Amino acid sequence: MTNTTLKEIACQLGISITTVSKALKGYSDVSAKTKKAVIDLANHLNYTPNSFAVNLRTKESKTIGLIIPTLVHDFFSTVIKGILEEAEKRDYLVIILQSNEKLEFEKTQIALLLNKRVDGILMSLSNETGEFEHLKSIISHNTPLVLFDKIAKLVTCSKVTINDKKAAYDAVCYLIKKGYKKIAHFRGSYMPQNSIDRFLGYKKALEDHNIAYDSSLVFVCDNNMDFDDGYENAKKVIDEHSEIDAIFAVTDLVAIGIIKYFNEVGIIIPNQIAVLGFSNWFMSSVVTPQLSTIDQPGFEIGKRSASILFDEINLKKNNFPVVFQSIELPTYIIEREST
Repeated sequence: MTNTTLKEIACQLGISITTVSKALKGYSDVSAKTKKAVIDLANHLNYTPNSFAVNLRTKESKTIGLIIPTLVHDFFSTVIKGILEEAEKRDYLVIILQSNEKLEFEKTQIALLLNKRVDGILMSLSNETGEFEHLKSIISHNTPLVLFDKIAKLVTCSKVTINDKKAAYDAVCYLIKKGYKKIAHFRGSYMPQNSIDRFLGYKKALEDHNIAYDSSLVFVCDNNMDFDDGYENAKKVIDEHSEIDAIFAVTDLVAIGIIKYFNEVGIIIPNQIAVLGFSNWFMSSVVTPQLSTIDQPGFEIGKRSASILFDEINLKKNNFPVVFQSIELPTYIIEREST
């Protein structure tokens, strides 16, 4: 089944293509009788405008690209909801791509989106992203770019984040005030800025409470399999550091892996070891014991990121200068059974 064209409508009515186009757009120089005939036939033939042709005329694709590290992640699913809500308001299509935490995938996907001539790109970087030429290529193409969550400080564009260092600092201070002294940190990969900042927040909280930093109490979770990393490192904690009384985990999924192992071997949470996560996944409220965590406002991050991107697209379209924004959204601790 082929799409009806303006030419077919024009031929059936014996009028020009220009008149058909004007009638469909409601131009005043087309008679009411002709307008009605055109609209009735267009409806009968199920005519829809050729969006590709419209986009060529307006130089807009009405499409944005979204690159995230992983789809199977409660935080990113809430971010996507926020982005889609904003896009729907503006009749935009969102192409969602997953880097799978791989730098090379990220590069390929950026090239694909630029080739598709998307109007703008939203991104949270992969754990492997330590070079930024591919991000700068977006800017050199004059395509608006907004980074969120995992960002690159060296790339000049708008960014929407939380204060990961402060959130982690507050989390560890909370544990210390609860009476915990030997606090381990299950940190993320060495590359992402949010992983670095959460580690720095952990370290600073210890220092400010006169607790000596011990590098042997930091366990790296960098296999991009958070649950398994949490589970396996929980084994190491018990084998190597029986004195640990609390763990601050870089994500809720790492923390849920820890809880799974402790439950299996009969370690009572929080009586023997407390566990604190990060992000406030849905799962954190349904595991046993329920997980204390840092609430990370994924939906709001998505909405704000998309809103800024659409504003920048509009400014570019109208040849107005763009002033880049750095938005920092607040976080707070949710206390549950695990602490």
